[in-house]
Amino acid sequence: MPIATVNPANGETVKTYQAMGEEEIARRIQLAEATFRTYRTTSFAERARLMHRAADLLDEDQRDIARVITTEMGKPVRQARAEAAKCAKAMRWYADHAEELLADEEPAEADVKDSGASRVLVRYRPLGPILAVMPWNFPLWQVIRFAAPALMAGNVGLLKHASNVPQTALYLEDLFHRAGFTEGTFQTLLIGSAAVDDILRDERIKAATLTGSEPAGRAVASTAGEMIKKTVLELGGSDPFIVMPSADLDRAAEVAVNARCQNAGQSCIAAKRFIVHADVHDAFAERFTAGMRALKVGDPTDEETEVGPLSSERGRADLEELVDDAVRGGASVLCGGERPDGPGWYYPPTVLTGITREMRIHREEAFGPVATLYRAGDLDEAVLIANDSPFGLSSNVWTRDESEVDRFVRDLEAGGVYVNGMTASHPAFPFGGVKRSGYGRELSGHGIREFCNITTVWHGA
Repeated sequence: MPIATVNPANGETVKTYQAMGEEEIARRIQLAEATFRTYRTTSFAERARLMHRAADLLDEDQRDIARVITTEMGKPVRQARAEAAKCAKAMRWYADHAEELLADEEPAEADVKDSGASRVLVRYRPLGPILAVMPWNFPLWQVIRFAAPALMAGNVGLLKHASNVPQTALYLEDLFHRAGFTEGTFQTLLIGSAAVDDILRDERIKAATLTGSEPAGRAVASTAGEMIKKTVLELGGSDPFIVMPSADLDRAAEVAVNARCQNAGQSCIAAKRFIVHADVHDAFAERFTAGMRALKVGDPTDEETEVGPLSSERGRADLEELVDDAVRGGASVLCGGERPDGPGWYYPPTVLTGITREMRIHREEAFGPVATLYRAGDLDEAVLIANDSPFGLSSNVWTRDESEVDRFVRDLEAGGVYVNGMTASHPAFPFGGVKRSGYGRELSGHGIREFCNITTVWHGA
């Protein structure tokens, strides 16, 4: 895949880049290692000062970088500005909390005495250069939620971004440099996917994090396992959105539309499978379908646009194949389902019902504004449908019954359960999944400690 900005709203190639050669890659890895030796000794106060400066610069750049994001991957410009603002918030959160999150810990006094020590500390130390392989769908946020905690912990970062967002990737490197971080603290590698394996095998790279597809996750995990290196993987998702009879149907349907179609539905944590109790199924389906049909699809630079184009022609074709397979298998289309005429890689908000286990869309992730609607006879059946997926990233449940909430929290196979609301990541809360959605956690204290050497310091009596 070429490294290029191709505008998904019209298919025009805006700018192309030459992939970095072996010598430049080697130079950057060496620079990262050399920078780590000194950066790891900087104080939390100094790192926080630099991170706050980077957040301030991002706020100043918000409108400009939002336009770049919209041009590169088609996100409606209002959503792109919101993404930039969210990144600045996370940067400040880690700047303000990293020292506390990584403070030395003292085990219980009784355990210290039992070990024969006079004092024991648990200390969090940085690992070194971390390779980040990141996707295009949230081209700022996916990177910042790695970079902010990693840099605040004293690590340095090397970014291999998706090949269709090179301008955003280069902007991120420039952002940290302008903030005052030394050159080797955060670097962008303009490379194709084929170069990742050799980089990960380099002894100077200490760990890796990847957000992306299952095949990419398997490849990185396989090499990292062979090299015995730590990885954090956030892969696909097909999140359930369960609606029970006690739910506020109007609010549930309103949120469901946004949960499915934000970022044109191109989100791992988007709600994709809508599982509704039989008693309220038809009423919810009517509201939900009307909301999906009412969304404004169009030019992502238009402030009123709610759904822009998909990021690539291949992405739209993959989505169409899933819809066509479901229809051939007997699914009904309540709205959407056909690509519009004209330029750009647009696809309409679509609702499918009558889904069976034999359809590909029941098992595979639909990366676009296509929702599948299921009817559940009771809570047990809702849980069975929800868990009948290879993925387990997050989940949404709508009910006013606390006993039902307890059951869902206990039984749903997911890294998150959002009650009467939409799944959304926040810097203070851990984020990640189970099953084929990956392993490890990002954000919160759990995320910043993923790439730390957790060291026991034992003092004799």
